[in-house]
Amino acid sequence: MRRRAFIALLGGVAAWPLAGHAQQPERIPRVGVLMPYSENDQIARAADTAFGQALGRFGWVDGRNIQIDYRFAANDPALFKTYAAELVALSPRAILASTPPAVEALRGETRAIPIVFVLVLDPVGRGLVQSLARPGGNITGFGALDAPMMGKWLQLLKEVAPAVKRVAIIFNPDTQPYAAFFNRAIEAAAPSFGVTTTLTPVHDDALIEKSFAAQGREPGGGVICLPDSFTASHRIAIAAAAARHSLPLIGLPQLVTAGGLLSYWYDSVDLHAQAASYIDKILPDRQPQDREGARSHRSPEHARFG
Repeated sequence: MRRRAFIALLGGVAAWPLAGHAQQPERIPRVGVLMPYSENDQIARAADTAFGQALGRFGWVDGRNIQIDYRFAANDPALFKTYAAELVALSPRAILASTPPAVEALRGETRAIPIVFVLVLDPVGRGLVQSLARPGGNITGFGALDAPMMGKWLQLLKEVAPAVKRVAIIFNPDTQPYAAFFNRAIEAAAPSFGVTTTLTPVHDDALIEKSFAAQGREPGGGVICLPDSFTASHRIAIAAAAARHSLPLIGLPQLVTAGGLLSYWYDSVDLHAQAASYIDKILPDRQPQDREGARSHRSPEHARFG
């Protein structure tokens, strides 16, 4: 089973104010990367490797003709701000920002250094860019626009586990500002599958366990984990809680790897690799002459079963 999620690539790379960031001739250009995960997280390592390899295909090799400075915020709001300030202070040519907290922290530090984002839902609605065709300012990137996919998640959960009647929607409000946005799509689909849904906020492993235990006390329970950096980072605790309480679970692909039942989503690691194409356009001697308009493509989305 395969489906493809719409990802919009925003234009505007060439029009950013790059002259103010010209490097001295003897210095190699720097690129900053602000990640939401901890440094040792498997997802972070995979994303960083994919990004570095993709830059290599454009001729940029870390330590040879480019310097990449990584920061890992571990979903800590204070660290996002601290590391955003650190990266901006290094005067990089561009910064790759993964997830909304990273973009917003960097936007608070600079309106001049180009920021390329990934894993940001509805960047126009969040006020990060003016439009998909003309982002304006210093921010561009990849915006995922597929809230109806959450209705598909409910359908798949019901197909795999027909006994499910009650679905808890797990999310962290600090890292998933679009919970209500997703929940509307899930609620709209719920009556046709004969299920009820409950938004269930969590902030740590203890609350994950408590929420799964409560959902598992009665028969017919199931779980949807909304996609964000928190559920990805806490995938082991989530998958383990689902197994302990015999709850069918659908969420990000990383949850399946950790032992969850089902996933149906795009490849977030691949998006970090694709961001290298925009970084390449910003680096010295790689500037296009004309501003690009919006482009779109469809990024492979994976249906995975444990």
